[in-house]
Amino acid sequence: MKKLFCILLLPLFACGGPEQSAGTATETPDRFVERINRELAAVRMDQGTSEWVFSTYITHDTEILLSLAEQRLSAWHSNAVAESLKFAGQDMSPATARALHLLKLSTAAPAPNDAAKRKELAEITTELAGMYGAGKYCPDDGRPCMALGELEVILAKSRDYDENLDAWIGWRTISPPMRDKYRRFAQLANEGANELGFADLGEMWRAEYDMSPAEFEQEALRLYNQVKPLYDELHCYARSSLARYYGEDKVPLDAPIPAHLLGNMWSQTWDNIYDLLEPYPGVGDVDVDRTLAKENYTPQQMVKSAENFYLSLGFESLPETFWKRSQFSKPADRDVICHASAWGLDGGNDLRIKMCIKQSYEELRVIYHELGHNFYQRAYSHQPALFQDSAHGGFHEAIGDTVTLSMTPAYLKEVGLVESAEDSHEAIVNRQMQRALEGIALLPWAKLVDEWRWGVFSGAIAPGDYNKAWWELRTRYQGVAAPVERTEADFDPGAKYHVPGNTSYTRYFLARILQFQFQRALCDAAGFDGPLHACSVYGSKEAGAKLADMLEAGSSQPWQDTLEKLTGTRQMDGSAIIEYFTPLMGWLEQQNEGKTCGW
Repeated sequence: MKKLFCILLLPLFACGGPEQSAGTATETPDRFVERINRELAAVRMDQGTSEWVFSTYITHDTEILLSLAEQRLSAWHSNAVAESLKFAGQDMSPATARALHLLKLSTAAPAPNDAAKRKELAEITTELAGMYGAGKYCPDDGRPCMALGELEVILAKSRDYDENLDAWIGWRTISPPMRDKYRRFAQLANEGANELGFADLGEMWRAEYDMSPAEFEQEALRLYNQVKPLYDELHCYARSSLARYYGEDKVPLDAPIPAHLLGNMWSQTWDNIYDLLEPYPGVGDVDVDRTLAKENYTPQQMVKSAENFYLSLGFESLPETFWKRSQFSKPADRDVICHASAWGLDGGNDLRIKMCIKQSYEELRVIYHELGHNFYQRAYSHQPALFQDSAHGGFHEAIGDTVTLSMTPAYLKEVGLVESAEDSHEAIVNRQMQRALEGIALLPWAKLVDEWRWGVFSGAIAPGDYNKAWWELRTRYQGVAAPVERTEADFDPGAKYHVPGNTSYTRYFLARILQFQFQRALCDAAGFDGPLHACSVYGSKEAGAKLADMLEAGSSQPWQDTLEKLTGTRQMDGSAIIEYFTPLMGWLEQQNEGKTCGW
């Protein structure tokens, strides 16, 4: 998804490079981990820079260079893990044991310990990412080809049923060629996971959460059930509103919503159709777009605005190299991956973002989010290489998400991005609707993407059922359906970046839970007295100090310990979401009274 950070392989777009040095027969576990940390710090630069060049210059040659770097990464990782097995059962410190565990998990696509298969897997992953990045819809009627960004604009702004349908179908023409490559990718990555002691790649991904894979599945379900009532009310209201606009023949009141009518290519966020769902028309409008246009903000000025928020909390300025090396705009002369991302190369000393920034409030919020990754990367840069990561993947995504919760109307007025900040009940409901259409609408989507992959990796979803299972999950969780018949000639999962890019999506689900839990703790630290939705921690050094203390731990300890530092509890909790959206929930329940909800 455009507005979310993507992490490939390691959190710094990492690894690859020189072959690892041989250990000695008398090497202790502690000394082994020290050596691996040195090697990992070195090999990250090779992989990271190769990934950066490929993402900003998508060519045949950069694809080859990246593939070679991926192969070096896989060889290094396979050798390091194989060597680590000699320490099984030996006495060692908890930190060393944790480092050895994280070493096994430090790749999202473990390659088999076979040179030919490593080469094949690296080529497939690079090809899949390149196919997505260069993907275009070329209509048969003579219209010019359209890239994803152009098609997203149509879905966001058009209210023509057929025009949206054409854009929706058109983007999905890029993914059928990925299908066989993805099937082979799953086979090879599963083989690599087997060699590391896991049943399949999905089980390996679920082992990242300091609990058993089975326990984590139950934890994710528990969290989803906490917030599902709010999503159900939102879905019911959205469907009835769309039915009024398009007609019940196109949007039946007892069926899933057609996927192309929710303003987003994947129906994962619905804020682009706010004009059709606005509770109180024209009340409390926060028109940041107007200010950005009036003042003609450049991409760099938009990034400066986001940086200033973090500086107000007590964080240090971004390094000068950030401004020299980041990509802020889409080049006119070449293909690039525009999917917003934050990079922490060289152990977090070389911070960058890569975006194709547009002059809009939506893009501004993405920037605030991405810088959350950068400040996190720098905070844990003092940790050994194996601990240079977030407490778990959801933490990395949640930091920037938490900061966007402080972009309240009062904050936007204080920094000159809006002229007024109305706080009537109607204005509050309107603004909560906007945020729910972005954040709450994402929750079922963020859960199902990996659930589909877990089924693919385990074999529960056979290659002949890839698309069928995808739409079954989308209907079950999201209550949306394909607007036209989809078959196994299609490969609709591949039309979402994180599938060909092999980036876990569970982190986004957990981040949506954690951001509200984090915000509640930060507001308490800031001494805020009022409803959670009205809190901004802008300028609070006390909140900033608590946040920095949590970030510095990286992945050096179980996430429960890190969570406790900030929140005082060791359990992720969705109750803060319900607290935050109390005004909207009450309003939705009134609007949906007597309606047929569910699908």
